[in-house]
Amino acid sequence: MTRPFTFALQRVLDYRGQLEEQAKMALAKAQHAYTKQVELVQEMRDALERHEESLYDNEPSPQEMWLWRNYKARLVQELQEADRRLLELAQMVNRCRREAVFRSKDRKLLEKLKTKQKIRHDEEEELREQKEFDEAATLRYRPQDL
Repeated sequence: MTRPFTFALQRVLDYRGQLEEQAKMALAKAQHAYTKQVELVQEMRDALERHEESLYDNEPSPQEMWLWRNYKARLVQELQEADRRLLELAQMVNRCRREAVFRSKDRKLLEKLKTKQKIRHDEEEELREQKEFDEAATLRYRPQDL
């Protein structure tokens, strides 16, 4: 009867699997936030472009020109802030990606160890079983009288 294989570090392997899943979820969340920010920045650039084009639609009065400049300055400021936030999110995505890769390597290392130990266990069990069969065959063997 063969003994079942038990991996001594199975709980550690499970924990590392959980850490990997958490890292993957954090990466997905960061990528989603980055994508949303890219869309926001593009919308802001489009709004700024439309605003600049609106200046040439008709002849503005000095008051309208003052309002137009202030609005444009505010749009430019918001665009700069959005670009800064986009850069922060890109850095966050890279950090999360590195963390996910690290966690994945960590888990795969333990899985490789588990596989090697399983192979060694199976070979030892097969050898032990073979020895038992050989011993039983030796004990049952009765030489014929000559």
